Amino acid sequence: MKQLTLFFLTILMTTSCNSNSEESSNQSKLASISEAVYGNLADGREASIFTLKNAKGMEVTITNYGGKIITWTAPDRDGNYENVNLGMTKLEDYFGGASFFGTLVGRFGNRIGNAKFSLDGEEFQLIANNGVNNLHSGGFGVDKNLWDAEIVDSENPTLKLTTVSPDGAGGFPGNLSVTVTYTLMPDDALKIDYKATTDKPTVVNMTNHSYFNLGGFKRDVLEHEVTIHADTYLPVDEGLIPFGMPAPVAGTPFDFTTSHVIAERINDTTDTQISRGGGYDHAWVFTDKSDQMKLGASVYEPTTGRVMEVYTTEPAVQFYTGNFLAGNLTGHKGVNYKKRWGFCLETEHYPDAPNKPDYPSTTLRPGETYETTTMYKFSAK
Repeated sequence: MKQLTLFFLTILMTTSCNSNSEESSNQSKLASISEAVYGNLADGREASIFTLKNAKGMEVTITNYGGKIITWTAPDRDGNYENVNLGMTKLEDYFGGASFFGTLVGRFGNRIGNAKFSLDGEEFQLIANNGVNNLHSGGFGVDKNLWDAEIVDSENPTLKLTTVSPDGAGGFPGNLSVTVTYTLMPDDALKIDYKATTDKPTVVNMTNHSYFNLGGFKRDVLEHEVTIHADTYLPVDEGLIPFGMPAPVAGTPFDFTTSHVIAERINDTTDTQISRGGGYDHAWVFTDKSDQMKLGASVYEPTTGRVMEVYTTEPAVQFYTGNFLAGNLTGHKGVNYKKRWGFCLETEHYPDAPNKPDYPSTTLRPGETYETTTMYKFSAK
């Protein structure tokens, strides 16, 4: 009797293992990455678009022009996947005012005051493209590059992009070799790994500039509920350049340590910081100061139930509420992207760090490797 029972247990376990193996195999077959022609740059070079799919149903499309994320689907509480990434329908649409939508930003993301900085006693003059300041590398960043692309893994969809920002580009020193790897995870997370090396001392602060609307573009993002795990933020001057050390968020409209609807305090006219940014356009400094992966922020959209969590090794995040969107750009589904139609959570080092010796350093020297990771994970409730 004992032998017979053992026999049936063996058959049951074997069947179960085979079933699990077949299920895993079927899921891996559903995950994929493919390449197609996306269009041509002004000089005739051909850009590609890559479609990453996982077994659950998430789909992310990325072009090697600037490493831009074009579309990005996420599930609602009923399991329906819908695009939540503001983007354009054609490659040429990204040559103008939509150039930062979904793009990789570098070599220095965010602002550098007075468009200059000094390093090792030498001053470097940059392009002033945001008043007197430099924003996102002044029009000479990697968002304008046609990156080399390699499909690394199709069953665990992984796309590796490489490029060089040449010595002197936009005024920045050193040939900067950059690798960014996008990996679509089985659990509806997109992981972005950044790596860079240089042949001269330089400054580096890379990020992704995706605009999100978890409601699927049906209205603005003001009813989204935001949590940022940061007990301080960086106050800014009239040009949105940080001054001084991080300030406590407690008692201010910048306190997102517990969840708040964006609309609740975004027009608080009693707080000069809000008016200076035209809303939220500031860097929050995470309470967890480590360089380990941690949950930095989360966003909930109540009508769809969508949740987005942002994990990162970076020390800060720029929370931007689309204050300068003006309805003059028409993107997916023919939607005009009006003011506050999308939000950004750009993980990063502090803005203007090259001019602030008390801020965490953004200096990269020959022989060193710049490495950071950020992951955006979606779910629903």
